[in-house]
Amino acid sequence: MGSRNATVIEEFILLGFAGRPQLEMVLFVVLSLIFSLTLFGNLSILALTCLDSRLHTPMYFFLSNLAFLNVCYTSAVVPKMLVNFLAARKSISYHFCMAQVYITLFLGAAECFLLMVMAFDRYAAICHPLHYTTTTMMNKTVCVSLAISAWVGSFLISVAPSFALKRSLCNLIIDHLFCEAPVLFQLACPGQDLSKNEAMMVTGSVFTLLLPLVMILLSYVRIVAAILSISSADGKRKAFSTCSAHVTVVTIYYGSGMFTYMRPQSSNSAEKDKLISLFYSVINPMLNPIIYSLRNKDVKEALLKVLGKTKGSQ
Repeated sequence: MGSRNATVIEEFILLGFAGRPQLEMVLFVVLSLIFSLTLFGNLSILALTCLDSRLHTPMYFFLSNLAFLNVCYTSAVVPKMLVNFLAARKSISYHFCMAQVYITLFLGAAECFLLMVMAFDRYAAICHPLHYTTTTMMNKTVCVSLAISAWVGSFLISVAPSFALKRSLCNLIIDHLFCEAPVLFQLACPGQDLSKNEAMMVTGSVFTLLLPLVMILLSYVRIVAAILSISSADGKRKAFSTCSAHVTVVTIYYGSGMFTYMRPQSSNSAEKDKLISLFYSVINPMLNPIIYSLRNKDVKEALLKVLGKTKGSQ
């Protein structure tokens, strides 16, 4: 019966932090800076990976995929968010809102699968170094196949099933910063059965969050066992250092993602959700290139090499 009250929706109102205009001005300045740093950092990773032959390795190939994903995710979410911080009427068109929902689902799942593939890469490098260095285990064909599988698999698991879900929306007001699936479910008409939607979200979360996480943990169990068997302290330190960046990124990403998608809706808090969404949609993509390059000798040397060539040409 509730679906009869559904109207044709052409746009939504994104409340954001509408009751705190001073906070929105501060967020506009801070997030504009973070967005610029995100684009610069991730595009730099992409450029360096292409320009420096020393970075033509499986680890940097997957890292460049992650950097590309970060650029796409923030570009789909942040610009409209910044515009609404300054706008008197904080609206978003229906089609753009649906695009944000599907893009965030797709890229969120893709990041989980890419992090899983990167864990397998670290497992191969540490537990099977001879096969890894001779490229019999992680050759170009294998790397490309794993990356394609991550992208295609994330689409088939997260986005394709959501097209089949029928939603009748009766509310134009979204108490959030951008459009994503959990928030959109709250706009359903009264009396509408959302059991299929919730079951689909839980199932998708299992395949895109829990399953990759289990595979990552299993990979690191083998990695830790292999590192502990190394006799020299210097060898152990080097082995741990090659995994530290990936472990940090996994911890940050999965912590915020599972907090958002795996908890019961009854425990949702709009203000808390907004802050968490800022973390995984804006801050996390900025941190990834910093975490991977801050203590990475290869990236630093590649950057100095490129800067040296630029200075020489000038």
